Amino acid sequence: QVQLVESGGGLVQAGGSLRLSCAVSGNIGSINTMGWYRQAPGKQRQLVATITSRGSSNYADSVKGRFTISRDNAERAVYLQMSSLKPDDTAIYYCNCNIRTWGSVRWNDYWGQGTQVTVSS
Repeated sequence: QVQLVESGGGLVQAGGSLRLSCAVSGNIGSINTMGWYRQAPGKQRQLVATITSRGSSNYADSVKGRFTISRDNAERAVYLQMSSLKPDDTAIYYCNCNIRTWGSVRWNDYWGQGTQVTVSS
């Protein structure tokens, strides 16, 4: 079993900051890419940022310069520091990890349950 648990969402005014965390637990062999996605009401889920096991990061154009993704391999956690938040950032934010469980040769994507971020104008 693999579990991803997000935390840190909430309500913030435009221009404010939030830090999201995602803790990974369970039968973990290795974790490859970790990332954050978001889904606003009536829209498809979209990539926000990803970070590889070597620390290379990738961002959606809409968040570049405002959001920073990081990871702690020892703690099996990934973080998203969000600054200069805008009402358009309002969405449910999901953690996603590419994981190989112990005893398996396959890599699978796992998702957290999501955490709500609401930015008021």
